[in-house]
Amino acid sequence: MNQQELPPRKPNGGLITMPFIIANEAFEKVASYGLLPNMIFYLMRVYNMGVTRATNVIFFWSAATNFMPLIGAFVADSFLGRYLTIGIGSIASLLGMILLWLTAMISKASPPPCNQLTHNCKSASPAQYTLLIFSFGLMSIGAGGIRPCSLAFGADQLDKRDNPDNDRVLESFFSWYYASAAVSVLIALTGIVYIQDHVGWKVGFGVPALLMFASALLFFLASSLYVKQKASKSLFTGFAQVLVVAYKNRKLALPLYNSSRYHREKGSEFTVPTEKLRFLNKACVIKNPDDISSSGVVSNRWNVCTIEQVEELKALIRVIPMWSTGIMVSINISQSSFPLLQASSMNRHITSSFEIPAGSFGMFTIITITIWVILYDRVIIPLASKLIGKKVHLGVKLRMGIGIFFSSMAMVVSGIVEHVRRRKAIDQGLLNNPQAVVNMSAMWLIPQNILSGLAEAFNAIGQTEFYYSEFPKSMSSIASSLFGVGMAIANLLASVVLSSVDNLTRSQGKESWVSSNINKGHYEYYYWLLAIMTFTNLIYFLVCSWAYGSCVNKVAKTSNEGNGLEEEKSSVPGTPLGALLS
Repeated sequence: MNQQELPPRKPNGGLITMPFIIANEAFEKVASYGLLPNMIFYLMRVYNMGVTRATNVIFFWSAATNFMPLIGAFVADSFLGRYLTIGIGSIASLLGMILLWLTAMISKASPPPCNQLTHNCKSASPAQYTLLIFSFGLMSIGAGGIRPCSLAFGADQLDKRDNPDNDRVLESFFSWYYASAAVSVLIALTGIVYIQDHVGWKVGFGVPALLMFASALLFFLASSLYVKQKASKSLFTGFAQVLVVAYKNRKLALPLYNSSRYHREKGSEFTVPTEKLRFLNKACVIKNPDDISSSGVVSNRWNVCTIEQVEELKALIRVIPMWSTGIMVSINISQSSFPLLQASSMNRHITSSFEIPAGSFGMFTIITITIWVILYDRVIIPLASKLIGKKVHLGVKLRMGIGIFFSSMAMVVSGIVEHVRRRKAIDQGLLNNPQAVVNMSAMWLIPQNILSGLAEAFNAIGQTEFYYSEFPKSMSSIASSLFGVGMAIANLLASVVLSSVDNLTRSQGKESWVSSNINKGHYEYYYWLLAIMTFTNLIYFLVCSWAYGSCVNKVAKTSNEGNGLEEEKSSVPGTPLGALLS
């Protein structure tokens, strides 16, 4: 009796997994981004914090959320793989949101309300404060697991090198992925914020927790369908090996014109390392021939590295000064608390029955970024190329510089609007009533949001493209995470700036510039201080851009026609101060 043959099992991955992966990322973004805009109100009104302390708590939370993806990428690449890292991250985010929801649900989880007669406010107890911070910490760990791995995990499911339409499929996935991310942030800044304003914290925190539960559930439901690639060696380990071996070989003389003394991977384009940062070249010098087998395999990577490892670390070191110029822009981007207090004190009515929630004005920044990217990519560049008769390309460094300029202008405009708002509040007798609504339309906040959106569109996107164009393909994960690391450091520095301004300006009994009473403070001075710092940073950027030189990497490689050396240039041109039309 012949056994009936079973149909072949379908391979894992493919389009069937996309809804689960995209939904996991989208729900996580709606949930997490929906908590941030109004958090300053929750900390001030429920936890009785002053504006400086509450803003600093948000800065630290944002710093952790922006820094954890770098750790998450390392853990995924080196130990757990992307599937487990996303899964653990989803569970951590869910637990963090549940704890935050419990702080609103359980009355004893937060301090009692302030006494309105005596103006006596009791601070949160250590246990109450620990519960709040622990919830923030879990959500930051969750973001560290999901955000650096989700896009790459989705690409793993679709990346079929034998498929002739592979590039088109991946491009389509990336488009849907980023579109869903943009829509998720807009929903968070409108829908979740609206619920918090009109229904309260219990429902306003409960909905994100429910969405995060759906995010985790959908991700795990498709577990049997995923392609789950195993972890491999991380770039960070390679960087450490280069530093250790270069130090161990510090007294070793570099070989002159002898490429055989340098260790390189089989089929590598390199024959010798580049001349910049030459002290690192000692890491790839073959000190002991026994360290390398006849097949070219290194017995111990901590004794000798490849030229590729050395050049990867050099590329990272070279971009650090340019990367540091974006921190000031990120400091300005992180200023979400003060615009929220401004909006809450202004007339936000569109009609007599509908008003925009104070926490939703950030959507104008997101809308500006989206519109500009579409116009730039689909209208401005094609039209300019048609008029000139050749392809037009704005250099990445020019765009980064324009972004810094727009960021400075955003702070100038923010200060002007706040100066007018405060003057109107005083004229209307509201100096001692920060909760009152000034007879001034909150639509005056839109220009500064537009300028902030342009700053982010030029600088943030320019930064990321700069890293991708200057780094080898093997460093794509580093390129995608550098901006987030800059945001994390910016959050910490923003806290230092805010605390310093608060301490310096409230000395000798004076009212702080960043007083909890927005009408007594001088937020406009704070904005203008940031504008001056940003303009100074623009000058620093020009110096770093000049020092970096042209965005053209020259590497020595073996010629296709012999043993000579030839130069290979990257396809992304640039100049220290401007753009090239190519």
